[in-house]
Amino acid sequence: MRVGGHNFFIVGMGSMKGSVKLIALVMVLLPALALAASWWNNDWKYRKEIGFDLTSTGADVAGTPQDLPVLVRLSLANFSYFNDTKPDGSDFRLLAGDDKTPLKFHFEKYDPQDQMALLWIRVPQITGGSKTDKIYAYYGNADAPVAADIPGSYDVSQTLVLAFDETAGIPQDLTAYKNNPSASTAVLTPASLIGGGAKFSGKESITVPATASLRLLPNQGLTASAWLRIAQPQQAAVFALSDQGKSIEVAVAGSKLVARASLGGPPVTVTQNADLTLSQWHHVAITAAGDKLTLYVDGVAEGSAPAQLQELGGNFTIGAAEGAAFLTGDIDEVEVSKVARSADWIKASARGQGMDSNLVLYGSDGQREGGGQTSYFVTIAKNLTADGWVVIGICMAMLVIALLIMVLKAVLLSRVEGANARFLKEFRRLSGDPAALADLGSGTEEFEDDAPSMSSLSGDKGKYGASTLYRLYIHGVFELNKRVAGQTVSAQRANLLSPQSIDAIRAAMDASMTRLQQTLSSQMVLLTIAISGGPFLGLLGTVIGVMITFAAIALSGDVNVNAIAPGVAAALAATVAGLTVAIPALFGYNWLNTRVKSITADNRVFVDEFVTRLAEQYS
Repeated sequence: MRVGGHNFFIVGMGSMKGSVKLIALVMVLLPALALAASWWNNDWKYRKEIGFDLTSTGADVAGTPQDLPVLVRLSLANFSYFNDTKPDGSDFRLLAGDDKTPLKFHFEKYDPQDQMALLWIRVPQITGGSKTDKIYAYYGNADAPVAADIPGSYDVSQTLVLAFDETAGIPQDLTAYKNNPSASTAVLTPASLIGGGAKFSGKESITVPATASLRLLPNQGLTASAWLRIAQPQQAAVFALSDQGKSIEVAVAGSKLVARASLGGPPVTVTQNADLTLSQWHHVAITAAGDKLTLYVDGVAEGSAPAQLQELGGNFTIGAAEGAAFLTGDIDEVEVSKVARSADWIKASARGQGMDSNLVLYGSDGQREGGGQTSYFVTIAKNLTADGWVVIGICMAMLVIALLIMVLKAVLLSRVEGANARFLKEFRRLSGDPAALADLGSGTEEFEDDAPSMSSLSGDKGKYGASTLYRLYIHGVFELNKRVAGQTVSAQRANLLSPQSIDAIRAAMDASMTRLQQTLSSQMVLLTIAISGGPFLGLLGTVIGVMITFAAIALSGDVNVNAIAPGVAAALAATVAGLTVAIPALFGYNWLNTRVKSITADNRVFVDEFVTRLAEQYS
């Protein structure tokens, strides 16, 4: 029986009753049925598990925030499948932990070329003090239509969100209320804390006109927040809601943040306890609820003060207040809610959006086939950077060349050794005249023009084929023939060669032997290059890969084993590639070099033996 891609065989039930058989069958099939049902939709090939850590070692949120927009930073450090998604990320689907309920989401940025994405997900509820909750991101469906819902990524209480992801002009509200600014002189920058941001230099501001959804209602309250970075102490407004002399605002007083409310009664001020760390991003938020005004910095309540709330409308300004107190610094992710958010909600937002976010946990990547982990080699391949592929490609090319050289050289040396053995056996059988294997009057003319290239081991050299000894022998006979040609060969031929002629023959054979040795050792230098260059190339690829991995981690702000391990493993693949080249080349070089030395030693012995026999017979 086949269920969920698994084969099951049920045996040994002959004597069991029908009900017992049914129970046993269900127990056997349950794991397979659960596995088959664990994948949301088979049209999607991959999914990634995303968890949340609200424990004291994570975001440290004790309560249970609801309808929280969570920022998920995807990068090479924690996501390996950018190439398996659609170029705009439109094939993504977000599912709740039950793997059934779709979640609202959108991408603020999706760049598969730089392998970077900023994903906002509206999570209905996260259990405080735990890290048991999780959601799933499905992807890998080339035919999937766009499902991102920007306004739906925020609940109905969210009345203004400025992400500053526009390249120029006036930033736009992302919520369904479309509270778009009417004027903006701030400089929009493409690189900020979260995607783009707004820069203020002491004379710019952004104005959002008064609307019903941006009013402060005493029975509902108000929450406003933003990310702020200043480089110097100053007296400036961060954001303010003001109308006809009444206002509620967050400002910078020197190096401290203050929250102020002036609603017709005595002004109320809440001041930050410690100074801001200059040139660093800080999450600042204010809540007005019931009879209290509270200031939050980096998710922690800095203090609160009694305040009798009154209805307040008017313009919402950023970087200034009522045409004064202009800010010098950077602002990102301005949000306004028409309700007073809980302290846990604000803390989770602050701990989940910054570069040092410790709210989101990046789990494993699964694939549809089997629904389990992907292959280790697939994970490594997915994390390889372009420079890593270049290094591995070079190493593989070197390996192919080295293997080709080793195979061809081994074949050649085997032919030479076999031919040498055949020739030497025949030469020693004729123990008398050393030139007996070649007729002095004929048979060497064919080598006369070829004598200088006698070291070539290609072509047909008679029945002795690629024998180096035969080539040395023919060269020696050729030199002998030049010196005895035209002379009568008789029993008194001991006087045909002088000692100088013997030395000349030896020198000619030594030169031929040297050229033969060069031929035998030709292209062996490529093996030495592979031995020494392969590991260094691999090390270069590893170092660059590790650098890119840590740079991606620093950029994404996610520091954990799951973020580091895939990139480092991929970087080490370059070293493995280098060693894969060097190790076979090292073994092959030593083995081939030993055989070349053996053949060269046989050549030397033969030259000595041949010249000695010439001296005996002809001098």
